[in-house]
Amino acid sequence: MPTLPDIPPDLDPVTAVEAVQPGLLWYLTEPTRAAVDIGQFAAGRALLRGAPSGDGHTVLVLPGLGATDRATGPLRRFLTGLGYEVHGWGLGRNIGPSVTAVNGMRDLLRELAGRGKVSLVGWSLGGVFARELARQRPGSVRQVITLGSPYALADPRHTRVNPVYRLLSRFYEPGAPPPPPEHTRPAFPVPATAVYSRSDGIVPWRSCVSPTGKRHENVAVASSHLGYGYNATVLWVVADRLAQRPGRWRPFTPPPGMARMFPAA
Repeated sequence: MPTLPDIPPDLDPVTAVEAVQPGLLWYLTEPTRAAVDIGQFAAGRALLRGAPSGDGHTVLVLPGLGATDRATGPLRRFLTGLGYEVHGWGLGRNIGPSVTAVNGMRDLLRELAGRGKVSLVGWSLGGVFARELARQRPGSVRQVITLGSPYALADPRHTRVNPVYRLLSRFYEPGAPPPPPEHTRPAFPVPATAVYSRSDGIVPWRSCVSPTGKRHENVAVASSHLGYGYNATVLWVVADRLAQRPGRWRPFTPPPGMARMFPAA
């Protein structure tokens, strides 16, 4: 079973605590807050009926660590209802970047891109995968939307998901080495929106964002990590971003009736 690396010795201890793990209170209240997000999804269906309609293009949704397509079901059904051709990853439980998962995602993107560029939506580790797919095949990807994805963390395992990672590692099939640190890489090649929450109890929110640019942005929401796929504001952001026309990217602006639901960045 793979071992988890220690905090790098050259990282200041105080900075390390902030960078490696979210606060313990946020972590312990994740299940309760996720239940609130799910309840909000049920209560906010009327509000979400006003979300921008889709243009029918293909959307691939990738689940987080330890999750399956079942976890992204509500999000995918919501997007299907808006008019998109939505697909789950179809690779079972996400246990990390195994050879099976890496090759499976590449093959699936190649197949779907035969009908036109694909938008990628990834939850947590699924978003890290989505960004890597976009870097490898930018010509096949229309845009990437990440939901609480720690793509800017030097090692994604340095989070509150360590117990889950250790459990799943029993079934782990080694895959490709981890990608280089985000800050050392070329500019991201396609439009990207990073959705993050300062109250994320699983991954440090600073690892889920990057410098903004002409086609890159970070959108703050009030959500638990486990509730991203059910949170009404998150679903609205995803719908709004997917509805953008190719070549006409604009930063996200909350609709007037929902502006107070979005925290300051």
